[in-house]
Amino acid sequence: MAKTGFVYHPDYLKHDMGAGHPESPERLRAIVARLDQGGVMPRLVRIDPIAAADEWVTQVHKPSYVTALKQHAPATGRVMLDADTSMSPGSLPAAYLAAGGALAAADAIMAGRVDNAFCAVRPPGHHAEHDRAMGFCLFNNVAIAARYFQRKHGLARVLIVDWDVHHGNGTQHSFYDDPSVLFFSTHQHPHYPGTGRASESGSGKGEGATINVPMEAGEGDEEYLAVFQKVLVPAADAFKPDVIVISAGFDAHRDDPLAGMGLTENGYAELTRIVAGIARRHGKGRILSSLEGGYNLQALSASVERHVTALLEA
Repeated sequence: MAKTGFVYHPDYLKHDMGAGHPESPERLRAIVARLDQGGVMPRLVRIDPIAAADEWVTQVHKPSYVTALKQHAPATGRVMLDADTSMSPGSLPAAYLAAGGALAAADAIMAGRVDNAFCAVRPPGHHAEHDRAMGFCLFNNVAIAARYFQRKHGLARVLIVDWDVHHGNGTQHSFYDDPSVLFFSTHQHPHYPGTGRASESGSGKGEGATINVPMEAGEGDEEYLAVFQKVLVPAADAFKPDVIVISAGFDAHRDDPLAGMGLTENGYAELTRIVAGIARRHGKGRILSSLEGGYNLQALSASVERHVTALLEA
């Protein structure tokens, strides 16, 4: 059995984009309740986040973007950053804590306190570009964590697995010319944000280090498992990652209201086991998983429970 860390902070609930917005505080409440009720929470090692320092946020984001967020952060009400994304008074502190949660998990993994970790954070991150917020995301938590593993802990090769139903445009663009980060994404296509074609495979020295697998609406467990086994596994075995970072969106679930895929919670458990196998072969079992999407509370919480249980069994 692996030692699995769990990152959470009540201030994540203070990020509020308004009544009816799908990326709501209820998502984390549902996850915590499910892990408590299912008896999983007592098996996890609690990791308390602290706000990420700008030193690490600006490994991925332009300092001018970080400054602009601080200048626009409201004392009351909400400020719109794009058509889908806004900041309330609690949003920017939550974003710093979300990025910091991933860094705290990285530290715990590298110290041997845990073997792997799941970060129940919000706002999510994989759509955030180096100079703008988009798609519910302010800071790119996963991209920041990948750079932190490399520059704080000296790991050479990071594999990012993004199984969110939406393509992680921000993460892809963060590492598009970088051969030291292998970015692998499955996503419904065509779908928001419109990036992630199979032809997008990296540039310069990073050519081939971006692997996009567009999925057709309705595809589910069988199709995803085939892609992971036939595409991800050989690519990862050739790359030999020192650590794996998962952009863990659960909105490809068949019951999710924002997409049209057919994954089940059993499917997410199987995908986790495949990733864990790669981590055992090459990365000393090191996996950092960070929450992205997932908007049906029942499907989200059930999928996270199965994902975390699979990490415990890794």
